[in-house]
Amino acid sequence: MLKALKKFIGQDASEPSSSAAAAATTPNPARAASDNDNRNADSASKKRKPRKRKPKTERSVEAPWSLDEFPVAAEEGKTRFHDFNLPLSLMRAIHSEGFQYCTPIQAQVLGYTLKGRDAIGRAQTGTGKTAAFLVSTITQLLQLPPPDERYMGEPRALIIAPTRELVMQIAKDAEALTRFCGLNVMAMVGGMDFERQRKQLEARYCDILVATPGRLLDFNQRGDVHLDMVEVLVLDEADRMLDMGFIPDVRKIVRQTPFKGERQTLFFSATFTDDVMNLAEQWTVNPQIVEIEPENVASDTVEQHVYMVSRQDKYTLLYNLVSQNNWERVMVFANRKVEVSRIEERLRKDGISVAQMSGDVPQQKRIRVLEGFREGKIRVLVATDVAGRGIHVDGVSHVINYTLPEVPDDYVHRIGRTGRAGTTGTSISFADEDSSFALEPIWEKLGRSLPCEMPPAELLADVPRQRS
Repeated sequence: MLKALKKFIGQDASEPSSSAAAAATTPNPARAASDNDNRNADSASKKRKPRKRKPKTERSVEAPWSLDEFPVAAEEGKTRFHDFNLPLSLMRAIHSEGFQYCTPIQAQVLGYTLKGRDAIGRAQTGTGKTAAFLVSTITQLLQLPPPDERYMGEPRALIIAPTRELVMQIAKDAEALTRFCGLNVMAMVGGMDFERQRKQLEARYCDILVATPGRLLDFNQRGDVHLDMVEVLVLDEADRMLDMGFIPDVRKIVRQTPFKGERQTLFFSATFTDDVMNLAEQWTVNPQIVEIEPENVASDTVEQHVYMVSRQDKYTLLYNLVSQNNWERVMVFANRKVEVSRIEERLRKDGISVAQMSGDVPQQKRIRVLEGFREGKIRVLVATDVAGRGIHVDGVSHVINYTLPEVPDDYVHRIGRTGRAGTTGTSISFADEDSSFALEPIWEKLGRSLPCEMPPAELLADVPRQRS
Protein backbone atom coordinates (compact mmCIF):
# COMPACT_ATOMS: atom_id res chain seq x y z
CA MET A 1 0.00 0.00 0.00
CA LEU A 2 2.83 2.41 0.86
CA LYS A 3 4.49 1.93 -2.52
CA ALA A 4 1.18 2.28 -4.32
CA LEU A 5 0.49 5.55 -2.44
CA LYS A 6 3.94 6.87 -3.30
CA LYS A 7 3.47 6.03 -6.95
CA PHE A 8 0.09 7.77 -6.92
CA ILE A 9 1.47 11.07 -5.57
CA GLY A 10 4.63 10.88 -7.71
CA GLN A 11 7.23 10.50 -4.95
CA ASP A 12 8.72 7.21 -6.09
CA ALA A 13 11.74 8.59 -7.93
CA SER A 14 14.02 7.56 -5.08
CA GLU A 15 12.74 3.99 -4.80
CA PRO A 16 15.52 1.50 -5.54
CA SER A 17 15.18 -0.78 -8.60
CA SER A 18 14.09 -4.32 -7.91
CA SER A 19 17.16 -5.48 -9.78
CA ALA A 20 19.54 -3.67 -7.48
CA ALA A 21 19.75 -6.50 -4.99
CA ALA A 22 20.43 -8.99 -7.73
CA ALA A 23 22.86 -6.89 -9.78
CA ALA A 24 26.17 -8.62 -10.29
CA THR A 25 28.13 -5.38 -10.29
CA THR A 26 28.55 -2.68 -7.66
CA PRO A 27 26.98 0.70 -8.48
CA ASN A 28 29.44 3.29 -9.73
CA PRO A 29 30.46 5.47 -6.75
CA ALA A 30 30.76 8.46 -9.05
CA ARG A 31 27.23 8.17 -10.33
CA ALA A 32 26.05 11.27 -8.44
CA ALA A 33 28.52 13.30 -10.45
CA SER A 34 27.18 12.00 -13.74
CA ASP A 35 23.45 12.66 -13.48
CA ASN A 36 23.27 13.28 -17.21
CA ASP A 37 23.84 9.57 -17.73
CA ASN A 38 21.39 8.33 -15.12
CA ARG A 39 17.80 8.75 -14.09
CA ASN A 40 16.37 12.24 -13.89
CA ALA A 41 14.70 12.82 -10.57
CA ASP A 42 11.95 14.80 -12.27
CA SER A 43 8.69 12.97 -11.60
CA ALA A 44 6.34 15.37 -13.35
CA SER A 45 5.12 12.74 -15.78
CA LYS A 46 4.25 10.38 -12.92
CA LYS A 47 1.91 12.96 -11.35
CA ARG A 48 -0.31 13.05 -14.39
CA LYS A 49 -1.99 9.72 -13.79
CA PRO A 50 -1.81 6.93 -11.22
CA ARG A 51 -0.24 3.65 -12.22
CA LYS A 52 -2.57 0.72 -12.58
CA ARG A 53 -2.08 -2.67 -10.97
CA LYS A 54 -3.95 -5.75 -12.11
CA PRO A 55 -3.92 -9.30 -10.78
CA LYS A 56 -1.98 -11.93 -12.68
CA THR A 57 -3.97 -14.14 -14.99
CA GLU A 58 -3.50 -17.88 -15.12
CA ARG A 59 -1.56 -19.07 -18.17
CA SER A 60 -2.34 -22.23 -20.07
CA VAL A 61 -0.20 -25.19 -19.07
CA GLU A 62 2.23 -26.30 -21.78
CA ALA A 63 2.91 -29.94 -22.45
CA PRO A 64 5.99 -31.28 -20.63
CA TRP A 65 9.23 -30.92 -22.54
CA SER A 66 12.68 -32.34 -21.87
CA LEU A 67 16.11 -31.21 -23.01
CA ASP A 68 16.53 -34.77 -24.28
CA GLU A 69 14.33 -33.69 -27.18
CA PHE A 70 17.03 -31.21 -28.23
CA PRO A 71 20.21 -33.24 -28.84
CA VAL A 72 23.15 -31.27 -30.27
CA ALA A 73 26.53 -32.92 -30.61
CA ALA A 74 29.56 -31.12 -29.21
CA GLU A 75 31.89 -29.97 -32.00
CA GLU A 76 35.35 -28.50 -31.72
CA GLY A 77 35.36 -24.77 -32.37
CA LYS A 78 31.59 -24.43 -31.92
CA THR A 79 29.58 -23.30 -28.90
CA ARG A 80 26.20 -24.87 -28.22
CA PHE A 81 23.37 -23.18 -26.39
CA HIS A 82 23.55 -26.26 -24.17
CA ASP A 83 26.94 -25.00 -22.97
CA PHE A 84 25.19 -22.18 -21.10
CA ASN A 85 22.89 -22.66 -18.13
CA LEU A 86 19.76 -21.41 -19.88
CA PRO A 87 16.21 -21.89 -18.56
CA LEU A 88 14.43 -24.94 -19.94
CA SER A 89 11.56 -22.90 -21.37
CA LEU A 90 14.03 -20.74 -23.29
CA MET A 91 15.90 -23.79 -24.58
CA ARG A 92 12.59 -25.15 -25.83
CA ALA A 93 12.02 -21.96 -27.83
CA ILE A 94 15.59 -22.04 -29.18
CA HIS A 95 14.94 -25.62 -30.30
CA SER A 96 11.67 -24.56 -31.96
CA GLU A 97 13.51 -21.84 -33.87
CA GLY A 98 15.96 -24.39 -35.23
CA PHE A 99 19.08 -22.97 -33.56
CA GLN A 100 21.81 -25.41 -32.54
CA TYR A 101 25.15 -23.62 -32.35
CA CYS A 102 25.87 -20.05 -31.33
CA THR A 103 27.19 -17.55 -33.84
CA PRO A 104 30.53 -15.95 -32.85
CA ILE A 105 28.95 -12.89 -31.27
CA GLN A 106 26.41 -15.00 -29.39
CA ALA A 107 29.13 -17.24 -27.99
CA GLN A 108 31.25 -14.28 -26.89
CA VAL A 109 28.52 -11.99 -25.57
CA LEU A 110 26.59 -14.64 -23.62
CA GLY A 111 29.73 -15.70 -21.79
CA TYR A 112 29.74 -12.30 -20.07
CA THR A 113 26.16 -11.03 -20.04
CA LEU A 114 24.75 -14.19 -18.44
CA LYS A 115 26.97 -13.32 -15.46
CA GLY A 116 25.28 -9.92 -15.19
CA ARG A 117 28.06 -7.89 -16.81
CA ASP A 118 27.52 -4.95 -19.11
CA ALA A 119 28.68 -5.45 -22.68
CA ILE A 120 29.53 -3.39 -25.74
CA GLY A 121 29.29 -5.25 -29.04
CA ARG A 122 30.50 -4.24 -32.48
CA ALA A 123 28.70 -6.34 -35.04
CA GLN A 124 26.92 -5.92 -38.33
CA THR A 125 23.41 -7.14 -38.96
CA GLY A 126 23.24 -10.81 -39.85
CA THR A 127 25.65 -11.88 -37.12
CA GLY A 128 22.98 -13.05 -34.68
CA LYS A 129 23.40 -10.12 -32.29
CA THR A 130 19.65 -9.77 -31.78
CA ALA A 131 19.40 -13.31 -30.45
CA ALA A 132 22.49 -12.66 -28.33
CA PHE A 133 20.91 -9.83 -26.34
CA LEU A 134 17.46 -11.44 -26.31
CA VAL A 135 18.71 -14.75 -24.89
CA SER A 136 20.62 -12.87 -22.20
CA THR A 137 17.69 -10.59 -21.36
CA ILE A 138 15.11 -13.39 -21.22
CA THR A 139 17.39 -15.47 -19.00
CA GLN A 140 17.75 -12.65 -16.49
CA LEU A 141 14.00 -12.00 -16.37
CA LEU A 142 13.29 -15.69 -15.79
CA GLN A 143 15.96 -16.12 -13.12
CA LEU A 144 14.96 -13.01 -11.15
CA PRO A 145 11.34 -13.05 -9.97
CA PRO A 146 9.29 -9.94 -10.76
CA PRO A 147 8.50 -7.56 -7.91
CA ASP A 148 5.53 -8.48 -5.74
CA GLU A 149 3.82 -5.21 -6.63
CA ARG A 150 3.69 -4.68 -10.37
CA TYR A 151 2.04 -1.89 -12.28
CA MET A 152 0.94 -1.54 -15.86
CA GLY A 153 3.40 0.25 -18.13
CA GLU A 154 6.50 -0.77 -16.12
CA PRO A 155 8.79 -2.80 -18.40
CA ARG A 156 11.45 -4.97 -16.80
CA ALA A 157 13.58 -4.87 -19.95
CA LEU A 158 13.82 -2.01 -22.44
CA ILE A 159 15.23 -2.36 -25.96
CA ILE A 160 15.70 0.82 -28.01
CA ALA A 161 16.29 0.70 -31.77
CA PRO A 162 16.38 3.47 -34.39
CA THR A 163 13.84 2.32 -36.99
CA ARG A 164 10.31 1.00 -37.00
CA GLU A 165 11.25 -2.03 -39.05
CA LEU A 166 14.05 -2.99 -36.69
CA VAL A 167 11.80 -2.59 -33.64
CA MET A 168 9.11 -4.79 -35.18
CA GLN A 169 11.67 -7.43 -36.13
CA ILE A 170 13.24 -7.48 -32.66
CA ALA A 171 9.79 -7.76 -31.09
CA LYS A 172 8.92 -10.63 -33.41
CA ASP A 173 12.14 -12.44 -32.48
CA ALA A 174 11.47 -11.77 -28.79
CA GLU A 175 7.97 -13.23 -29.05
CA ALA A 176 9.39 -16.36 -30.68
CA LEU A 177 11.96 -16.83 -27.92
CA THR A 178 9.46 -16.17 -25.10
CA ARG A 179 6.68 -18.37 -26.47
CA PHE A 180 7.13 -20.91 -23.64
CA CYS A 181 8.41 -18.47 -21.00
CA GLY A 182 5.28 -16.61 -19.92
CA LEU A 183 6.80 -13.19 -20.64
CA ASN A 184 4.93 -10.37 -22.36
CA VAL A 185 6.58 -8.52 -25.25
CA MET A 186 5.33 -5.15 -26.51
CA ALA A 187 6.45 -2.90 -29.36
CA MET A 188 6.05 0.87 -29.70
CA VAL A 189 6.72 2.65 -32.96
CA GLY A 190 5.58 5.82 -34.66
CA GLY A 191 3.24 5.66 -37.61
CA MET A 192 0.90 3.19 -35.92
CA ASP A 193 -2.31 3.77 -33.97
CA PHE A 194 -1.36 5.50 -30.71
CA GLU A 195 -4.51 4.54 -28.84
CA ARG A 196 -4.18 0.88 -29.77
CA GLN A 197 -0.65 0.83 -28.39
CA ARG A 198 -1.81 2.58 -25.21
CA LYS A 199 -4.58 0.01 -24.67
CA GLN A 200 -2.00 -2.74 -25.06
CA LEU A 201 -0.12 -1.24 -22.11
CA GLU A 202 -3.27 -1.25 -20.00
CA ALA A 203 -4.24 -4.82 -20.86
CA ARG A 204 -1.29 -6.72 -19.38
CA TYR A 205 2.04 -6.39 -17.64
CA CYS A 206 5.00 -5.51 -19.82
CA ASP A 207 8.13 -7.62 -19.41
CA ILE A 208 10.04 -6.65 -22.55
CA LEU A 209 9.39 -3.34 -24.30
CA VAL A 210 10.93 -2.68 -27.73
CA ALA A 211 10.58 0.88 -28.99
CA THR A 212 11.83 3.71 -31.14
CA PRO A 213 13.01 6.71 -29.08
CA GLY A 214 10.35 9.20 -30.20
CA ARG A 215 7.30 7.04 -29.60
CA LEU A 216 8.66 5.81 -26.26
CA LEU A 217 9.12 9.40 -25.07
CA ASP A 218 5.54 10.20 -26.12
CA PHE A 219 4.19 7.46 -23.85
CA ASN A 220 6.64 8.28 -21.06
CA GLN A 221 5.76 11.96 -21.00
CA ARG A 222 2.04 11.11 -20.92
CA GLY A 223 2.63 8.93 -17.88
CA ASP A 224 1.68 5.71 -19.67
CA VAL A 225 5.17 4.19 -19.46
CA HIS A 226 7.45 4.30 -16.41
CA LEU A 227 11.07 3.24 -16.70
CA ASP A 228 12.23 3.16 -13.07
CA MET A 229 11.88 -0.64 -12.85
CA VAL A 230 14.03 -1.47 -15.89
CA GLU A 231 16.44 -4.28 -15.07
CA VAL A 232 18.03 -4.64 -18.53
CA LEU A 233 18.61 -1.81 -21.01
CA VAL A 234 19.58 -2.65 -24.60
CA LEU A 235 20.66 -0.01 -27.10
CA ASP A 236 20.81 -1.46 -30.62
CA GLU A 237 22.46 0.19 -33.64
CA ALA A 238 23.75 3.10 -31.58
CA ASP A 239 25.75 4.44 -34.53
CA ARG A 240 22.61 4.73 -36.62
CA MET A 241 20.82 6.51 -33.77
CA LEU A 242 23.68 9.00 -33.77
CA ASP A 243 23.41 9.47 -37.53
CA MET A 244 19.65 10.00 -37.31
CA GLY A 245 19.90 12.55 -34.49
CA PHE A 246 18.12 10.42 -31.87
CA ILE A 247 20.72 10.67 -29.10
CA PRO A 248 19.09 13.64 -27.27
CA ASP A 249 15.89 11.59 -27.00
CA VAL A 250 17.84 8.50 -25.95
CA ARG A 251 19.53 10.52 -23.19
CA LYS A 252 16.13 11.56 -21.83
CA ILE A 253 15.06 7.92 -21.83
CA VAL A 254 18.20 6.61 -20.12
CA ARG A 255 17.80 9.21 -17.36
CA GLN A 256 14.41 7.69 -16.51
CA THR A 257 15.92 4.24 -15.90
CA PRO A 258 17.75 3.10 -12.75
CA PHE A 259 21.36 4.16 -12.28
CA LYS A 260 23.95 2.34 -14.34
CA GLY A 261 25.22 -0.43 -12.11
CA GLU A 262 21.67 -0.99 -10.85
CA ARG A 263 20.64 -2.11 -14.30
CA GLN A 264 22.44 -4.23 -16.88
CA THR A 265 23.27 -2.36 -20.08
CA LEU A 266 23.95 -3.99 -23.44
CA PHE A 267 25.19 -1.62 -26.13
CA PHE A 268 25.51 -2.58 -29.80
CA SER A 269 26.88 -0.68 -32.77
CA ALA A 270 28.13 -1.53 -36.25
CA THR A 271 31.03 0.90 -35.81
CA PHE A 272 33.11 2.11 -32.87
CA THR A 273 33.60 5.80 -33.57
CA ASP A 274 34.77 8.18 -30.83
CA ASP A 275 31.21 9.44 -30.38
CA VAL A 276 29.83 5.91 -30.06
CA MET A 277 32.45 4.89 -27.52
CA ASN A 278 31.84 8.05 -25.52
CA LEU A 279 28.15 7.15 -25.22
CA ALA A 280 29.00 3.59 -24.27
CA GLU A 281 31.33 4.80 -21.53
CA GLN A 282 28.62 7.07 -20.11
CA TRP A 283 25.95 4.38 -19.95
CA THR A 284 27.84 1.23 -18.92
CA VAL A 285 29.95 0.02 -15.98
CA ASN A 286 33.16 -1.93 -16.68
CA PRO A 287 31.73 -3.38 -19.90
CA GLN A 288 33.15 -6.32 -21.77
CA ILE A 289 33.94 -5.28 -25.35
CA VAL A 290 33.16 -7.83 -28.05
CA GLU A 291 34.05 -7.15 -31.69
CA ILE A 292 33.07 -9.14 -34.77
CA GLU A 293 34.98 -7.93 -37.80
CA PRO A 294 32.72 -6.73 -40.65
CA GLU A 295 35.04 -8.31 -43.21
CA ASN A 296 34.02 -11.75 -42.03
CA VAL A 297 30.35 -10.87 -42.27
CA ALA A 298 30.70 -9.46 -45.77
CA SER A 299 32.86 -12.09 -47.39
CA ASP A 300 32.38 -15.48 -45.78
CA THR A 301 28.73 -16.12 -46.59
CA VAL A 302 28.01 -13.80 -49.53
CA GLU A 303 29.27 -14.30 -53.08
CA GLN A 304 29.89 -10.78 -54.42
CA HIS A 305 29.77 -9.65 -58.06
CA VAL A 306 30.26 -6.28 -59.75
CA TYR A 307 28.84 -5.58 -63.21
CA MET A 308 30.22 -2.66 -65.23
CA VAL A 309 27.18 -1.22 -66.96
CA SER A 310 26.17 2.07 -68.56
CA ARG A 311 23.59 4.23 -66.86
CA GLN A 312 21.01 3.66 -69.61
CA ASP A 313 21.39 -0.14 -69.42
CA LYS A 314 21.00 -0.52 -65.66
CA TYR A 315 17.26 -1.09 -65.65
CA THR A 316 17.51 -3.56 -68.53
CA LEU A 317 20.15 -5.51 -66.60
CA LEU A 318 18.00 -5.50 -63.46
CA TYR A 319 14.88 -6.68 -65.27
CA ASN A 320 16.69 -9.52 -67.04
CA LEU A 321 18.43 -10.68 -63.86
CA VAL A 322 15.08 -10.97 -62.12
CA SER A 323 13.01 -12.31 -65.02
CA GLN A 324 15.54 -14.87 -66.27
CA ASN A 325 16.16 -16.46 -62.87
CA ASN A 326 13.91 -18.22 -60.40
CA TRP A 327 14.99 -16.14 -57.42
CA GLU A 328 12.21 -16.09 -54.82
CA ARG A 329 13.26 -13.11 -52.70
CA VAL A 330 15.40 -10.29 -54.07
CA MET A 331 16.24 -6.97 -52.41
CA VAL A 332 17.20 -4.04 -54.64
CA PHE A 333 18.87 -1.00 -53.06
CA ALA A 334 18.99 2.56 -54.38
CA ASN A 335 20.27 5.74 -52.74
CA ARG A 336 17.26 8.01 -53.19
CA LYS A 337 13.55 7.62 -52.49
CA VAL A 338 12.63 8.96 -55.93
CA GLU A 339 14.86 6.33 -57.52
CA VAL A 340 13.28 3.58 -55.42
CA SER A 341 9.82 4.68 -56.57
CA ARG A 342 10.90 4.81 -60.21
CA ILE A 343 12.42 1.30 -60.13
CA GLU A 344 9.36 -0.14 -58.40
CA GLU A 345 6.99 1.47 -60.91
CA ARG A 346 8.91 0.16 -63.94
CA LEU A 347 9.22 -3.38 -62.57
CA ARG A 348 5.51 -3.45 -61.79
CA LYS A 349 4.61 -2.30 -65.29
CA ASP A 350 6.88 -5.02 -66.67
CA GLY A 351 5.04 -7.75 -64.81
CA ILE A 352 7.31 -8.27 -61.79
CA SER A 353 5.79 -8.79 -58.33
CA VAL A 354 7.42 -5.87 -56.53
CA ALA A 355 6.97 -3.42 -53.66
CA GLN A 356 9.00 -0.57 -52.24
CA MET A 357 10.22 0.34 -48.77
CA SER A 358 11.16 3.94 -48.08
CA GLY A 359 10.46 6.66 -45.55
CA ASP A 360 7.41 7.75 -47.55
CA VAL A 361 5.61 4.42 -47.09
CA PRO A 362 3.07 4.48 -44.19
CA GLN A 363 3.79 2.09 -41.34
CA GLN A 364 0.73 -0.11 -41.82
CA LYS A 365 1.64 -0.57 -45.47
CA ARG A 366 5.24 -1.35 -44.49
CA ILE A 367 4.02 -4.19 -42.30
CA ARG A 368 1.85 -5.58 -45.10
CA VAL A 369 4.73 -5.31 -47.58
CA LEU A 370 7.15 -7.12 -45.27
CA GLU A 371 4.65 -9.90 -44.59
CA GLY A 372 4.05 -10.29 -48.30
CA PHE A 373 7.79 -10.43 -48.91
CA ARG A 374 8.27 -13.05 -46.18
CA GLU A 375 5.41 -15.16 -47.52
CA GLY A 376 6.72 -15.03 -51.10
CA LYS A 377 3.78 -13.02 -52.44
CA ILE A 378 6.19 -10.18 -53.23
CA ARG A 379 9.27 -11.30 -55.12
CA VAL A 380 11.30 -8.08 -55.30
CA LEU A 381 11.62 -5.45 -52.57
CA VAL A 382 13.18 -2.11 -53.55
CA ALA A 383 14.48 -0.07 -50.60
CA THR A 384 16.59 2.82 -49.42
CA ASP A 385 19.37 2.25 -46.89
CA VAL A 386 17.47 3.74 -43.94
CA ALA A 387 14.31 1.73 -44.64
CA GLY A 388 16.19 -1.44 -45.49
CA ARG A 389 18.52 -1.54 -42.54
CA GLY A 390 15.95 -2.93 -40.14
CA ILE A 391 14.61 -5.56 -42.52
CA HIS A 392 15.36 -9.10 -41.38
CA VAL A 393 13.75 -11.62 -43.70
CA ASP A 394 14.94 -15.19 -43.99
CA GLY A 395 15.49 -16.62 -47.45
CA VAL A 396 16.68 -13.50 -49.29
CA SER A 397 18.86 -15.12 -51.94
CA HIS A 398 20.10 -12.03 -53.78
CA VAL A 399 20.83 -8.40 -53.02
CA ILE A 400 21.24 -6.03 -55.97
CA ASN A 401 22.91 -2.65 -55.51
CA TYR A 402 21.22 -0.70 -58.30
CA THR A 403 23.27 2.28 -57.19
CA LEU A 404 26.44 1.88 -55.16
CA PRO A 405 26.13 3.26 -51.62
CA GLU A 406 27.82 6.53 -50.79
CA VAL A 407 29.05 5.17 -47.44
CA PRO A 408 31.08 1.92 -47.42
CA ASP A 409 29.42 0.72 -44.20
CA ASP A 410 26.09 0.78 -46.01
CA TYR A 411 27.46 -1.72 -48.53
CA VAL A 412 28.10 -4.18 -45.72
CA HIS A 413 24.65 -3.53 -44.26
CA ARG A 414 23.01 -4.06 -47.64
CA ILE A 415 24.61 -7.36 -48.50
CA GLY A 416 23.98 -8.46 -44.92
CA ARG A 417 20.32 -8.90 -45.92
CA THR A 418 21.43 -12.16 -47.56
CA GLY A 419 23.77 -14.88 -46.34
CA ARG A 420 22.36 -14.47 -42.85
CA ALA A 421 23.16 -16.66 -39.85
CA GLY A 422 25.55 -18.89 -41.74
CA THR A 423 23.49 -19.36 -44.91
CA THR A 424 24.89 -18.38 -48.30
CA GLY A 425 23.73 -15.56 -50.57
CA THR A 426 24.72 -13.48 -53.57
CA SER A 427 25.17 -9.74 -54.05
CA ILE A 428 25.34 -8.02 -57.43
CA SER A 429 26.44 -4.39 -57.71
CA PHE A 430 25.96 -2.13 -60.73
CA ALA A 431 28.91 0.22 -61.35
CA ASP A 432 28.15 2.87 -63.96
CA GLU A 433 29.98 5.98 -65.13
CA ASP A 434 28.45 8.00 -62.29
CA SER A 435 29.18 5.67 -59.37
CA SER A 436 32.22 3.51 -60.11
CA PHE A 437 34.35 5.88 -57.99
CA ALA A 438 32.56 4.42 -54.92
CA LEU A 439 34.13 1.00 -55.47
CA GLU A 440 37.55 1.83 -54.05
CA PRO A 441 36.27 2.89 -50.57
CA ILE A 442 34.14 -0.27 -50.49
CA TRP A 443 37.14 -2.43 -51.33
CA GLU A 444 39.14 -0.69 -48.63
CA LYS A 445 36.37 -1.49 -46.17
CA LEU A 446 36.35 -5.13 -47.24
CA GLY A 447 40.13 -5.40 -47.22
CA ARG A 448 40.19 -6.68 -50.78
CA SER A 449 39.06 -5.75 -54.27
CA LEU A 450 36.20 -7.42 -56.12
CA PRO A 451 36.50 -8.55 -59.74
CA CYS A 452 34.54 -6.38 -62.17
CA GLU A 453 32.93 -7.98 -65.20
CA MET A 454 30.78 -7.09 -68.16
CA PRO A 455 27.29 -8.60 -68.06
CA PRO A 456 26.64 -11.34 -70.63
CA ALA A 457 24.70 -10.33 -73.73
CA GLU A 458 21.50 -12.12 -72.71
CA LEU A 459 21.26 -9.91 -69.63
CA LEU A 460 21.23 -6.81 -71.84
CA ALA A 461 18.46 -8.04 -74.14
CA ASP A 462 15.64 -5.56 -74.69
CA VAL A 463 12.87 -5.55 -72.12
CA PRO A 464 9.73 -6.95 -73.80
CA ARG A 465 6.85 -4.54 -73.99
CA GLN A 466 3.87 -5.47 -71.86
CA ARG A 467 0.52 -5.56 -73.62
CA SER A 468 -1.92 -3.09 -72.18
